Amino acid sequence: MSDIAPTVKKRPEFRNINAFTDLPSYRLPVAGIVSILHRVSGAIMFVLLPFIIWMFDTSISSEISFVRFKGAFNVGMLGLPGIIWKLAALALIWAYLHHAMAGIRHLWSDTHHSAVTKEFGKTSAIATLALSVGLTLILGAKLFGLY
Repeated sequence: MSDIAPTVKKRPEFRNINAFTDLPSYRLPVAGIVSILHRVSGAIMFVLLPFIIWMFDTSISSEISFVRFKGAFNVGMLGLPGIIWKLAALALIWAYLHHAMAGIRHLWSDTHHSAVTKEFGKTSAIATLALSVGLTLILGAKLFGLY
């Protein structure tokens, strides 16, 4: 037997990570980005919950309140122009779509853990991003009156 052991390349050790030099070069995988955005979209929906309740209540209370609701998006309300209200609604649209699709992706991964691979994680993350952004663009075009 030979006393020569195979040389194994030693992995780098990061003991003192500098946020300014080390983190910008770190490449987060697409699945990690989707996971972070899933949390961000949940936080957006939670923070804008009073706005959601106001929109629902105003839109179904009466015909007069519905006209006031539409006016908030067209002319503005509370000193804010209508574009701000539309952007808030667009943020909610994206948050809901992304949170729902990423949640379905996470549930699928949890229930079919034996069939989940690294490639599936990447592919499903890209599909989640593409679908949520694509549907947001379509619904945003409707919100801003493009069709």
